[in-house]
Amino acid sequence: MDNVDKKILAELQRDGRLTVTELADRVQLSISPCHRRLRALESSGAITGYRAQLDAGALGLTFEALVFVTMRTVDRDTLEAFEPAVAAIPHVLQAQRLFGDPDYLLRVITRDLPAFQKLYDESLATLPGVGRLSSTLVMKSVVDNRPLPL
Repeated sequence: MDNVDKKILAELQRDGRLTVTELADRVQLSISPCHRRLRALESSGAITGYRAQLDAGALGLTFEALVFVTMRTVDRDTLEAFEPAVAAIPHVLQAQRLFGDPDYLLRVITRDLPAFQKLYDESLATLPGVGRLSSTLVMKSVVDNRPLPL
């Protein structure tokens, strides 16, 4: 990946709706080479897709929490049951396995506290292998949806 590829990626992170013509103009390439590079970046997996960035508050999703998950055991079968089950919960925006204690960090979003409590009691607490859950509420997001550094 050279500097031109990095420019293409940076421009697409700023605006994923750019046409190839607009993108080529911004990175100072003609359309054909820009299109070839774009397809190569997609084929290589550097670009995994395109999507709209939504405003959670405008959609009524105003309650965000970080949930720390400590597993009863961390054997392969337990983790292979837990990970797809947590991935199937739409309100879990991110799920990360951690080194040390706790075992997982979940970023969860809901409408409000009662909706979070219901999700916590009916979905999160019943996930396979969960030993303990601990949560903290997000006061505000200071950095969110930041483009990857190139």
